[in-house]
Amino acid sequence: MFELPRKSLLLILILFSTSTAFSFTPRKLDMKIASPNALLKIPALQQKFCALRHGQSLANVAKIISSEPSVSTVKHGLSELGKEQASEAGILLAQEVKEKNMKAAIFTSDFTRARETAEYVAKQMKQNDIVLHKGDVILETRLRERYFGELNDGPDDKYNKVWEIDAVNPDHTEFGVESVNSVLKRTSSLILELDEELSNENGDWLCILVAHGDVLQILQTGFQKINGSMHRSLPHLETAFPRHLELK
Repeated sequence: MFELPRKSLLLILILFSTSTAFSFTPRKLDMKIASPNALLKIPALQQKFCALRHGQSLANVAKIISSEPSVSTVKHGLSELGKEQASEAGILLAQEVKEKNMKAAIFTSDFTRARETAEYVAKQMKQNDIVLHKGDVILETRLRERYFGELNDGPDDKYNKVWEIDAVNPDHTEFGVESVNSVLKRTSSLILELDEELSNENGDWLCILVAHGDVLQILQTGFQKINGSMHRSLPHLETAFPRHLELK
């Protein structure tokens, strides 16, 4: 019987051991890496999605940060200009849905300014005899404004302090704010749920997401499949101006 020299056998065992270690390590690391973006590995969505920031609110007029649910769900609704903006957005969206022979689903933050905006949009849909998912506006707490902690009820120029840190660390919670990645996780997972829900219904749907500036800026990074820290580098969402969300 042919026998390998002891040195050759030892070398083979060492090489095999090293190869096994290197092939195992990447798999172990991959298990530890979890992206907050639920859309990251999704090649396509079945339905169409549109972001709609609320119309001008009384908080915008007062130039204050309004992110505390116990306050924002009962106060800081739309200004007169905001109501006009919301109605105009509704006209545009209803026209689009009707021309494309689609149905509409309106999901909104339960904050007053967003809820009122969604109601103006729904009114236009109903006036144009457009089918609405579940017949009306649907409240969704995962579309609430990002929580701004100790900055809440303070001047809105403090947003910049948060955004500067966002650009460096999307997991930060300075000033007690909700992290970028927390917002991305709750909103991107919502998209998957809504896409599945609407796809179980007949027809093609335009899913209109009525929410807030930071929330929608961050959600856009989910659709773009880029790091959430880049949310302020994307085009700014103006009040009550519809923006279609395309998955990259």
